[in-house]
Amino acid sequence: MKIVIQNGRIIDPSQNLDRTANLYIARGHIVGIDTPPEGFEPNQTIDAQGKWILPGLVDMQARLGEPGHNQTGHIASETKAAVAGGITSLCCPPDTDPVTDTQAVAELIQRRARQAATAFVMPIGALTQGLKGERLSEMYALKQGGCVALSQANQPIQNPLILKNALEYAASHNLLVLLRSENQQLKNHGVAHSGAVSTRLGLPSIPASAETTALARDLILVEEAGVRAHFSQISCARSVEMIQQAKQRGLPVTCDVAIHQLFLTEMDLLDFSSLLHVSPPLRSQADRDALRMGVKTGVIDAIVSDHTPLGRDEKQLPFGESQPGISGLETLLALTLKLVDEKVLSLSQAIQLLTEHPANILGLNCGSLQTGSSADLVIVDPEDYWTLTSDSMLSEGKNSPFIGWEFNGQVEMTLFQGRPVYLANAV
Repeated sequence: MKIVIQNGRIIDPSQNLDRTANLYIARGHIVGIDTPPEGFEPNQTIDAQGKWILPGLVDMQARLGEPGHNQTGHIASETKAAVAGGITSLCCPPDTDPVTDTQAVAELIQRRARQAATAFVMPIGALTQGLKGERLSEMYALKQGGCVALSQANQPIQNPLILKNALEYAASHNLLVLLRSENQQLKNHGVAHSGAVSTRLGLPSIPASAETTALARDLILVEEAGVRAHFSQISCARSVEMIQQAKQRGLPVTCDVAIHQLFLTEMDLLDFSSLLHVSPPLRSQADRDALRMGVKTGVIDAIVSDHTPLGRDEKQLPFGESQPGISGLETLLALTLKLVDEKVLSLSQAIQLLTEHPANILGLNCGSLQTGSSADLVIVDPEDYWTLTSDSMLSEGKNSPFIGWEFNGQVEMTLFQGRPVYLANAV
C-alpha cells in the first residue's frame, strides 16, 4: 500500500520541521517528505490542504482495563479511543489484574494489542511482586518480556530500603524506572488537596508534603543508585522546583504531569462531582500555575493522559467513596492545544511534549515523522471546533469532567503503521 498525503502542514519537532509539503508512505513506513522515492506510484491520495500532519502521540500513562476482572474497557476499545485522540503509542501501568509482574502478563498485553492492531501498546512492569512493595519482581525477565520500564503505578514503595534495592537492581540492568512519589502515612486515606476547599467540604485531605517529602527521599535514592528515573504525575509547585534543582545537579531525571492538572484546581470540587476525584488530587491555583510554568520552561518533560476508564457505578458514589480517575485519551491532544490557544505553550512545544520527549524518555523510535520510521501519524483540522459529549466518546469509560467543553483542532484521521485506523468520528 502506497499513500501520498498532499499539501499538509507537517509539524515534527524531532526534525525541527514545520512546513507545507507532501508526505509519502509505503509498506507501513514514511519513505519521503517533499520528494517521492523513485518510481513511487500511490494507491491512495489524501488531500491535507489546510490541515496539520503530526507524529502519532506517545502517551506514557494509560490504563486499558485489561487484563482485569469487572473492569471498564479493554485493549480493543481503549486503543480505538486512543487513535481517536491521535495517540498511536501508549504505555499501560502494571496495576492490572493480575499485576504485570511476570513475563506472561506482559506478553498477554502485547498479544491482545497486536490482535486489536490499532495502536502500539507498551507494558510497564511492576517493581515489586504484586505491587506490594515487599519483594522485588523479576525485572530482567520483564524487560525480556517487552516491558519498556518499571513502576509501582499508584502504589509507591514506602520502605526506603526496598526502594533502594529496587533502584540499584534496575540501574544494574539499565532499566528506566517510573516513580510516583507519595507518602502514604501523610496521605492518610485523604481524597482531596489539603486547603480551604477540603476543609469547607469536610473531605479527608492530602497535604502537598505527602508528595514533596516522598519526592525528596526518592531523589536522594535515585542519585545514590544512578538509575534513570522518570517522576510520574507531579502535582505541586514545590515538586517542580525540586525536579528543576535535581536536573541542574545533573541527575538523570525527567518528569510528567497529567493534562487535567493543567486546567483544574481544588476549586472545581465545590460541587462535589466525583468526576473530579483523581490521584494525585487537584491542587491549588498556585500549584496549577507552577505546573503550567514547568511545561513552558521545560522542567516538565511530557504531558500524559493518565487515562483511567471507570464505569458509572464507580463514579456515581459520594466523592470520597468513588474511584479516582479520568477518562483522558480523547482529550489529551485537544486540551494541550488549548494551552497553545491560551499562550502557555507554542505549538511546537505542545507537540514536542506529546511526541518527541516521551519517545526519547522511553528510548523508543516513535513520535517522529523521520524517513524510515513507522508511518504513525495524525491529521488534524485546526479550524474545526467540536464539543466533547458522552455519546461521542469511544472509550468505555465516560468519566470525563470535560464533557461539554468546546475545543478547536479536530483529529480528522489517524494512521498506524501506514493504515488508516481512525477517520473523523467513525472507526
